[in-house]
Amino acid sequence: MRGEVIAVCVSERKGVAKENVGQATLRPDWGLEGDAHAGPWHRQVSLLAWESIAKMRARGLDVQAGSFAENITTRGLELYTLPVGTRMQLGTALVEVTQIGKLCHAKCAVFRAVGDCVMPREGIFARVLEPGEVVGGDVVEVLLPHPLE
Repeated sequence: MRGEVIAVCVSERKGVAKENVGQATLRPDWGLEGDAHAGPWHRQVSLLAWESIAKMRARGLDVQAGSFAENITTRGLELYTLPVGTRMQLGTALVEVTQIGKLCHAKCAVFRAVGDCVMPREGIFARVLEPGEVVGGDVVEVLLPHPLE
């Protein structure tokens, strides 16, 4: 399965929309350089499909790539259906899905700004296994789930 990166987003603070910067470096056991969510934990990189954002737009919400605080916005993949452990080639980096959805913490700034947050239902999270660059327009290639090492 393949999709496309349509935005690469970062923010200096947690709980706010992110800005599309077009490209970023992914670092193992860290995430996107320059992003507030980066760090040595299991949710180093967040991904959300444009198709999920489009659902919110169809409800009249003025949202775009980065509005839900996702790092990577993709097109052409139903991300939330990928099982934990799935590996993806994301630009030149290799990432592994660690979590599907999340609990929304106390109606974050994203929820307050747009009235809903799709990340808890359809966002996914990954850790960076191999370093690389990700740029808007890059291919996202879904690899077979890999057994725990």
